[in-house]
Amino acid sequence: MRFSRVGAGAALIWLAAGTVWMLAGGAPWVLGWLIVVAAVGAFVPGLANQVTLARAYLAAPALAYGIAGQFAALAVVVAVAGLTDLVDGTVARRLGSPSQLGGALDPVVDGLFMCGLAFGAALGGAFPVWLAGVAVARYVLPALAGGALLAAGRRPELRHTLTGQVSTVLILVLLGGACLLRGLGQDPSGLVAGAEVAIPLLAVATWAHLAWAAFGRPARVAV
Repeated sequence: MRFSRVGAGAALIWLAAGTVWMLAGGAPWVLGWLIVVAAVGAFVPGLANQVTLARAYLAAPALAYGIAGQFAALAVVVAVAGLTDLVDGTVARRLGSPSQLGGALDPVVDGLFMCGLAFGAALGGAFPVWLAGVAVARYVLPALAGGALLAAGRRPELRHTLTGQVSTVLILVLLGGACLLRGLGQDPSGLVAGAEVAIPLLAVATWAHLAWAAFGRPARVAV
């Protein structure tokens, strides 16, 4: 990949925001994560891909807010991340720039953000750690499957399926909703109980779709 002016511009904006956030009392390691993502993002072309990459930047604040038990702030981060997940594909289509890179980038940043959200909120007491593990595994297994196909000499066609998008949105709504209720001082036990049923089912459905799609020609990894 070549240096991208759009990517560099977005990286500078994120680094400036991270610096202000740290000076206001945020955890310094978050700025370190933003620097790492910015170093990669400066070589990622296209506005749509930068919208997608926003979820990678937001993974560290999600983890920090979750661990600190600042669930209202975490719910805002989840809402912003969910918005980027809904609009990045639209931006790509409007600009006529859907790409294989975008298809590959999307599940990676989804997995990074989900790791920050799920484990941060679980460690902060929003929901059980095992539920966080299932939510993260929903993204890790497709990534491992794609790697296995590449190692076997096959080039999988990475694509975001409707079922994958629906499962991502529902998981964000369930986990983010639990965080929002805690942030508002409300009892999230009913929503968490629903998440304990829905998220494993969503994960299994995604893995089943992945197993079915992986036998296609060319090999496909549904995310």
